[in-house]
Amino acid sequence: MGSTPHGTYPGGVPLPTAPADDAAMARALELAAQAAAAGEIPVGAVVTDATGRVLGEGRNLREETADPTAHAEIVALREAAQAIGSWNLDDCTLTVTLEPCLMCAGAILQARAGRVVFGAWDEKAGAAGSVYDVLRDRRLPVRAEVVGGVREHEAQALLRAFFDARR
Repeated sequence: MGSTPHGTYPGGVPLPTAPADDAAMARALELAAQAAAAGEIPVGAVVTDATGRVLGEGRNLREETADPTAHAEIVALREAAQAIGSWNLDDCTLTVTLEPCLMCAGAILQARAGRVVFGAWDEKAGAAGSVYDVLRDRRLPVRAEVVGGVREHEAQALLRAFFDARR
């Protein structure tokens, strides 16, 4: 799975991005930059409803909160659930700058989020198509639509700059 180009048609032609997905990713990238400025791994996430209205936002907070579950996705899912007064986010889209890990993929499915849009692929720990494909696993009772590679280069650049500065 990880050896094929993501976010492109064969021949390297980029896939078109829906305007709502692009807008949500722009905000997620801003949140990722805020995370980096705070010394966190630069990952940002946004949950939107079917109209594109932002219900929840998050960025990595693991270092700041000493909470191993404080990934951007979890923070955004919690905020969205609080905003609508329900854990069930089935008509929502989670947009995140990095492919979700196993923990986040499980939380996404538990929240019943119907769509996941992400930027950079995580070839080491991704659970939305690169290493694992939990979000679309037919053996599970719930699945999510997955769109990967949206503004991938921008998301990768944030991650690369963050880790290069620490080497």
